[in-house]
Amino acid sequence: MLTGLTLADVVSFEYRNAAAHLVLDTVDACVALLVSYLLYGRLLRSRRLQDLLLLQGLVLLALANVSTSAVLLSAIDDRGERLEVWLALSLRVVAAVLVAAAAAVGRRRLLPQISLVRLLGPLAALVVMCLVGLGAVSSSLPRALDTDEAPTLLSGHATLVAAQIFTVACFLVAAYLFTMQARGSADHLVRLLGPACVLAGFARINYALFPSLYSQWLYTGDVLRTAFYLVLLVGAAREIRAFWGAQAQAAVIEDRRRLARELHDGVVQELGYIRSESGALRTLDPPRSERILGACDRALDEARQAVEAMGRSGEQEPLGFTVHRAARQVADRFGVALELELDDTVTADRGQRHSLLRIVREAVGNAARHGEATRLKIELQRVSNAQRRLVVCDDGKGFDVLAATTQRRGFGLTSMRERSEGMPGTFKVESSPGAGTTVMVTW
Repeated sequence: MLTGLTLADVVSFEYRNAAAHLVLDTVDACVALLVSYLLYGRLLRSRRLQDLLLLQGLVLLALANVSTSAVLLSAIDDRGERLEVWLALSLRVVAAVLVAAAAAVGRRRLLPQISLVRLLGPLAALVVMCLVGLGAVSSSLPRALDTDEAPTLLSGHATLVAAQIFTVACFLVAAYLFTMQARGSADHLVRLLGPACVLAGFARINYALFPSLYSQWLYTGDVLRTAFYLVLLVGAAREIRAFWGAQAQAAVIEDRRRLARELHDGVVQELGYIRSESGALRTLDPPRSERILGACDRALDEARQAVEAMGRSGEQEPLGFTVHRAARQVADRFGVALELELDDTVTADRGQRHSLLRIVREAVGNAARHGEATRLKIELQRVSNAQRRLVVCDDGKGFDVLAATTQRRGFGLTSMRERSEGMPGTFKVESSPGAGTTVMVTW
């Protein structure tokens, strides 16, 4: 009768395959050592106690996997097999404690000096102590489980089952703590340590019920254990990719700073000299002198803006601060007083920031050069949740906006309008002869 069949009668949950078991143990040990090497590099940079404890825990797990492989490979007597099983179990218990301790300590820092001897010395001493201690009582060690028969429910020695339950608690506590630390963290490895420890905890639950870890049989726990190491491998790969990405970005920033220094010490200084010498020509040909001085001022603005853009780090400054600095640099050159009302909550993306700063420089420069303004007011405000506005208002002599637009006089207005529309946004100019000028950008 087919009605009496269950899932267990159709699907087998255990497979006797010593070679596959050995492959999994070897893969797990290699991944543990790879992630340990990554943590060693992190430790040299961060000097965090968390990285040290994780490093030591993974090294012990790698050694425990090697010991497990020795159980399957060795053609030795029963006493030797018992020694290797209890040694691997002891190492795994200590490793679980170290992982839980790493999650508990958080991101506290270590002492300044760290050496490889100080890192691995305690581990070597621990392994030697376990070998000596277990070897001394090897003749009286109980048989942990029957490695030839398929493990059944709770078929392992009571100490073996208790040790697995203890490691379950360690890994689940570590999973919770790592998950809490991962919130809002950009650390790729820490963000995956929580899920990895969950897999390790459930693997230990399976080993407590069906102790297949030290046998020739493959169970669900073996798959979960390998999944734990594969998640760690993914975290390590992301960490390596992020590290080299940061290295490339640091190299680009350093090269930009070098170019900024070259521009500042070379081009900017030469342009400043040309401007100072051009001032002596005012008595000979005033109109031409004014055009030359205007060109020098615009070139200096361009060069200084390039120096600031390249010399700045990747972190963006508040928009209000950059607007203030850009306006102050131009206003100070012409001796114009500034009044600022800048809302620090107003933000803009990289392209919009560039356009806004160019508009501010152009508006302040035009007000000082052509409008002969003595005072400027700059406002940066949030009109609504979706709209922001930049206003530059001066007390200069003003001009006829309609005539300037229809006759296409001056490139400044056209440039500011095109930059505003490209943000995308709207551009508006209000002015009349003798009444000053107001430039308004809304985006």
